[in-house]
Amino acid sequence: MTTTTSSHHLSPAFPGRAPWGTAGKLRAWQQAAMDQYLEKQPRDFLAVATPGAGKTTFALTLASWLLHHHVVQQVTVVAPTEHLKKQWAEAAARIGIKLDPGYSAGPVGKEYHGVAVTYAGVGVRPMLHRNRCEQRKTLVILDEIHHAGDSKSWGEACAEAFDPATRRLTLTGTPFRSDTNPIPYVTYAEGSDGIRRSVADFTYGYGHALGDGVVRPVIFLSYSGSMRWRTKAGDEIAARLGEPMTKDAVSQAWRTALDPRGEWMPSVLRAADRRLTEVRKGIPDAGALVIASDQDSARAYAKLLREITGRSATVVLSDDTGASQRIEDFTHSDDRWMVAVRMVSEGVDVPRLAVGVYATTISTPLFFAQAVGRFVRSRRRGETASVFLPTIPMLMGFAHEMEVERDHVLDKPKKDSEDDPYAEEDALLKEAEKQQDEDTGDGDQLPFEALESDAVFDRVMYDGAEFGMQAHPGSEEEQDYLGIPGLLEPDQVQMLLQKRQAKQIAHSRKRPDTEADLLEVPAERRPVVTHKELLELRKQLNSLVGAYSHQSGKPHGVIHTELRRLCGGPPSAEATAGQLKQRIDKVREWATRMR
Repeated sequence: MTTTTSSHHLSPAFPGRAPWGTAGKLRAWQQAAMDQYLEKQPRDFLAVATPGAGKTTFALTLASWLLHHHVVQQVTVVAPTEHLKKQWAEAAARIGIKLDPGYSAGPVGKEYHGVAVTYAGVGVRPMLHRNRCEQRKTLVILDEIHHAGDSKSWGEACAEAFDPATRRLTLTGTPFRSDTNPIPYVTYAEGSDGIRRSVADFTYGYGHALGDGVVRPVIFLSYSGSMRWRTKAGDEIAARLGEPMTKDAVSQAWRTALDPRGEWMPSVLRAADRRLTEVRKGIPDAGALVIASDQDSARAYAKLLREITGRSATVVLSDDTGASQRIEDFTHSDDRWMVAVRMVSEGVDVPRLAVGVYATTISTPLFFAQAVGRFVRSRRRGETASVFLPTIPMLMGFAHEMEVERDHVLDKPKKDSEDDPYAEEDALLKEAEKQQDEDTGDGDQLPFEALESDAVFDRVMYDGAEFGMQAHPGSEEEQDYLGIPGLLEPDQVQMLLQKRQAKQIAHSRKRPDTEADLLEVPAERRPVVTHKELLELRKQLNSLVGAYSHQSGKPHGVIHTELRRLCGGPPSAEATAGQLKQRIDKVREWATRMR
């Protein structure tokens, strides 16, 4: 595997611009990948490049060289979606390669150099494509090759269809999956632990691309808040996003936040729109995208955006025959917002997208990376991307691991599957990409009912570090981060975030500390305790309650209820730092009396 960002000269066999043309001057990594390929002339070649780095340009430039030098006579591009195969055909046409994106069967028109098809199409008629490969020397470009592992039948179909191909170029921005289905034409090597992992021939990761200015730096803005919902059993549950809770509770709190009838989504959309306004000062045509879970939510979010901005948002739905045209129209317009469901993983390629709202419950590293990839494509140095997301531990982990490069792992021990946070990836991805609405249970009875929600600005994540203090929407603290310029170099982003945080810490130290003093201060100027500090206070309270429960024989719930009666305030999940400290002192007082 080769990882590089340095500039390389093209090999003598590829003296600069190919006779059939390229999409402009190649980037350093694209030239390096070309050099490596042309030096070895392999039959199979896996190139892993971060979303937005320019895999299409590299692949088509290589296709041009192979066609011109008669190594191959035709090209077949296999893409994940109908929209993407059209994008491939359009990109190929710009450098003189004509691909038929409407091909389904029979001979290819003489005016074409090949076809662009989908994995689903290959799955239906693998022998059709095998016969084409047998009749003429063929280069097969398998875009986002991990999709060949979406189902066993797709992988088998690709293996059967393209076994006779003269050359096979496989591409992906995210090669990792949590299943153990081998991906066709990918090499696996056994490590010292006896586990086989995918091996790329050329790798160009996000960290390198960011250093080269090929992709934008991403600022993640996380929002917490109090959630309340009713379970299927009729119980009302209250919790705060980001706090430790069961898997089911995390899912229900998350879905409560995303419910358009609550206050969380409107607050976050307003904040994201304010951020978009700031970004457009430096990038006048910057656009924003909401990634929705289902069609009903998408339409509801579009309605909210209309109320917030006074302008209609472009809505892209999976079963809409005009979806591709809507994306195309938005790409070349000056419109602010688009809301999409299915066509987000790899199907949305809009370079002007600079602000995103992650409003889906799909929680896999593969989907998250592909979604964030919609915002990182850089057109010129200095552009920044901003992604808003709920404070969900798994998403926070993905945001911190933007630069982590993962390989596809086979031979995963079954005993580890229960502890694998990505174990449900395949099912979730299929749900997202087939555009199924969320399961609504049996009959008319919902698994849960969202009751209410609010939003609290939680933190900013950038380059593995966290900045900010919890604050209410519209507060000075939030505005400090929403107002970051949209044109900054990566090191300038880091420096500015550090200054913002230092200012807030200095400001908070000047504020009163006691709950009584706070009553004399306007709400908007009261200090905000960090999420980590609140979490520690709750842990301390729960630990003391547990010890006192063992000492007194009283159930935990009875103790918490008595604390609320004596000290006042909401459940501990929603209590302020002052209220938590009062309860901690009260439990200590009780414990002392019993000694």
